[in-house]
Amino acid sequence: MFHLIRYPSPLQTGQTIGVTAPSSGVGKELHSILHDSKRQFEKRGYNVTIGDTAWTEVKSASDTKEVRAAELMNMLTTPEIAAIIPPWGGEILMEILPLLKWDAIEPKWILGYSDLSTLLFALTLKTGIATAHGTNFVDLRSDEWDPVTSKFLDILTANEGSVIEQQSSEKFQSEWQHYAPPNPYVFKLDSNTYWEVLGGGKFDVTGRFLGGCIDTISHLVGTPYGDVTAFQKNHLQDEPIIWYLENCDLSATDFHRTMLQMTYAGWFNNSTGILFGRSPSGQSVGDFTILDSMKRISELTGLPIVYNVDIGHIPPQITLVNGAAGRVSVKDGKGKVTMKYK
Repeated sequence: MFHLIRYPSPLQTGQTIGVTAPSSGVGKELHSILHDSKRQFEKRGYNVTIGDTAWTEVKSASDTKEVRAAELMNMLTTPEIAAIIPPWGGEILMEILPLLKWDAIEPKWILGYSDLSTLLFALTLKTGIATAHGTNFVDLRSDEWDPVTSKFLDILTANEGSVIEQQSSEKFQSEWQHYAPPNPYVFKLDSNTYWEVLGGGKFDVTGRFLGGCIDTISHLVGTPYGDVTAFQKNHLQDEPIIWYLENCDLSATDFHRTMLQMTYAGWFNNSTGILFGRSPSGQSVGDFTILDSMKRISELTGLPIVYNVDIGHIPPQITLVNGAAGRVSVKDGKGKVTMKYK
């Protein structure tokens, strides 16, 4: 039977997780956190194989584009590796995209965010294979995983046809504390979470999830890796999209130009709403703010918007599956996300 969205087989204990760095690797001074994360997965019954690229970083990448692409393709096509979780994101993953053998890729879970969303986004659009936008490998190095982050494992171990529910966090981490002991969690959750609906009122949308880090996936507009219209036609049978997006480094005006570009490219046609993650950036330019941009984009597209969602660079984050059917509802600052693998 042909599946419009192809879901990877569920990850099972005893199987192997591959760690490769198609974007940035981990410098020598932080190798200990790779070892710590590996031990946590092994304690939970998984095998872990860490590729050479995960241990190196030079010129804003783990290695040359050829080496990164080759190691990723090797893990994607090695049957013994059941899932891939890169150490973290980075900057220039985009340059490996032309080197990947897209037709050779079979469904296998890949989990990550930041620059990793460049790969996740392109892979789902080009192949119809579901990918998971969520936590990084190095942020799973604690004995306990917080309730929101830990849901990634439910996502990766679910069968096709499964329905998975996630709730917004109670608290988020207001600033990174890289050298604080991971006790009980890596993230230091110290501020109250409140999902804001633009303009107030109700937010309740259904569709297929798609999105990632605006800073990186926006550069796929007009390339063979960013054809959203073809994806909807070929893999979704023209079902609408629920967009989830997060801003890492863009100023308010950069953010607005980028959102306009995506709008003019038709990415938000046939969509039902936009979720924006909490942003570590988004500083105003003069008196123009990110919120000003969101209001204008909502008016331009006609789409409802919710922001300060648990997505991206201010943890924790829910795990969203590109291509999965779902629903997002928000009431009194609390969010509920339902996904179905169909």
